[in-house]
Amino acid sequence: MKIDAILSPRELPALAGCSFGQTTCIVFDVLRATSTFVTALHHDAKEVIPVAEISEALALRRERPNLLLGGERDGLRISAEGIDFDIGNSPREYSAGKVRGRTIVSTTTNGTRALRACAGARTVLAASFLNLGATADFLVRNEFRDILLVCAGTRENPALEDILAAGALCELLKKRRADFSSLSESAEIALQTFVRAKENLSATVATESENAQRLLAIPELRDDVEFCLRRDVYPLVARMKNGRMESGGICRAD
Repeated sequence: MKIDAILSPRELPALAGCSFGQTTCIVFDVLRATSTFVTALHHDAKEVIPVAEISEALALRRERPNLLLGGERDGLRISAEGIDFDIGNSPREYSAGKVRGRTIVSTTTNGTRALRACAGARTVLAASFLNLGATADFLVRNEFRDILLVCAGTRENPALEDILAAGALCELLKKRRADFSSLSESAEIALQTFVRAKENLSATVATESENAQRLLAIPELRDDVEFCLRRDVYPLVARMKNGRMESGGICRAD
């Protein structure tokens, strides 16, 4: 198993010209898109369709009026063209009562853009601390060999919480894969960043993450930070097929 990592969203445009081959992409947007998608699927949403632009979400809604519109800009629920989106980007909003059996189209500042950038890969997973163990278990059981960790970031900047989650996955895979061979320099940076922070993860994110500080300053969203840093809450894999995120099934971590 070889692991590489993209730590900054500035690197995402280069993926469009890449030949992915057998690469498996794992996308992290811990605060909050991938945490939200995993939560929605755990609560039995039928699927989540990630799109890059608000206009794409509105066009899909016109075609399929029963879709739920979700997402954010500047952290807040979207209102555009006279339409208020049904749900924001807080995972705490995505309860079973709201999302069970529903298709959600979502657009966020970074997370959905990162997922769309990876669309040409053999396998695309959305990961977070919430389903980290299940994601690692899925990778091990299916013997994926070439892994690219994609940190969605904040606007055009790296996001500490995404790098920490990517590093935590590296740590798990090193322990679980007998054929583990190498980490790229960027993946090693993610791993060492996590190793240094893991004993005080919540405090590190709260004091050093731009995303966390922004959310903590908004009373109705401040609880999202603690929610998204919980580990291995959901034993499921979130997999993108044909542009749609679906639950890849229940995977029990070892």
